[in-house]
Amino acid sequence: MKLTGPAALGMAAALVLTGCGSGDSADDGQVTLKMVAADYGDGPSAENSGDKFWKGVVDEFQKANPNIRVEVQVINWNDIDQQVATMVQNGQMPDILQTGDYSGFVKDGLLYKADEVLSPNVLSDLLPKFAEAGKVEGTAYGIPFLSTARALFYNKDLFAKAGITEPPETWDELKAGAEKLKKAGVEQPFGLPLGNEEAQAESLLWFMGNGGGYKDASGNWVIDSPRNIETFKYLKGMVDAGLTTPNPGTKNRKDVWTDFAGGKIGMVNGGPMAIPIFEKGGLKNFGVAPIPGRTGVLTTTLGVQDWIMAFNANGHKEEIRKFFDFFYTGSAAQKISDTYKLLPVTTSGTAKLASDAQLKPFLDALPNATFYPFTDPRWSDVNTQIKQTIGGALNDPETVLGAIQKSATAG
Repeated sequence: MKLTGPAALGMAAALVLTGCGSGDSADDGQVTLKMVAADYGDGPSAENSGDKFWKGVVDEFQKANPNIRVEVQVINWNDIDQQVATMVQNGQMPDILQTGDYSGFVKDGLLYKADEVLSPNVLSDLLPKFAEAGKVEGTAYGIPFLSTARALFYNKDLFAKAGITEPPETWDELKAGAEKLKKAGVEQPFGLPLGNEEAQAESLLWFMGNGGGYKDASGNWVIDSPRNIETFKYLKGMVDAGLTTPNPGTKNRKDVWTDFAGGKIGMVNGGPMAIPIFEKGGLKNFGVAPIPGRTGVLTTTLGVQDWIMAFNANGHKEEIRKFFDFFYTGSAAQKISDTYKLLPVTTSGTAKLASDAQLKPFLDALPNATFYPFTDPRWSDVNTQIKQTIGGALNDPETVLGAIQKSATAG
């Protein structure tokens, strides 16, 4: 996430999916929409790459809307936040952005309201709790794109080898199970990714297990609360005992999930998007269970939803609305769920997946899920700081969590 300046834009994985024009409009009257999207796949050359997915979507859209071009730039998750920030700083606004957060753009007045770029039938189909999370001070700007929930995956073969008959429900049971797995020769009893790809998710799951979180019930930031500090001290004990991924602060979730797929890890937290990685690695005999907490399984899990949003700088409101309507009412939203094992954010999409046995535990968890504090304008900056630094809390939780808390409450 270090590329900056105009040169960074040329280094990103850019793909012009329809037409060859650039700028606001072409001589033939076509309008060009510029879209930036995160890559849910395994990179530009992979069969499931974001480039290939969006090319299929845009080709289909172009047939129905020949006067609208869409240029899609796909960027990997580790780099997209920084590169988009650079675009905004340089005044090179996209028309559409699909990524993990929207709140930072709202405070700067850069986005259309959701009801300006979504038709009423699309708005009414969005799952209410998800749509609500897209609001800042009562007005919706963030548009739910896809969602996931989190659960505990465990390798049934490794459990049997270690003599473990049931998935853990408490931290004590998790630690005892990890010790058995280690004695049975398992390389990493518990997979713990606290690298910058998604450290904010893994940390929050553990905070929630100890009655903590990023905010309290009154909406106050409590990142350096005693419960959260205690949580990282517990994790430090697990790491020091050799019961987790070594050097968790340098490990990203996809790498840990790949190790789980390879039989190197006994347990790991994750969402349905991990299932294709497990299957690609040849792992089929795994179970899914609620995530353990200090005294029992979590009564709520983390619900993560990614966002799509429309920038107002280029004045392409009507063209954006046509593209969004096409995406949500046609086959595109369903295709992305099918391709990446991610969950829909519409009532109609959820109904279509109700019979999918692999996704059912996650679909069941969504109604009671807890979300990141998206509606707080500070979340964008806080989220970035968590990704970059929270792994260090294993060694000094008071200092690291205190620094994040200070940033969250500044100004």
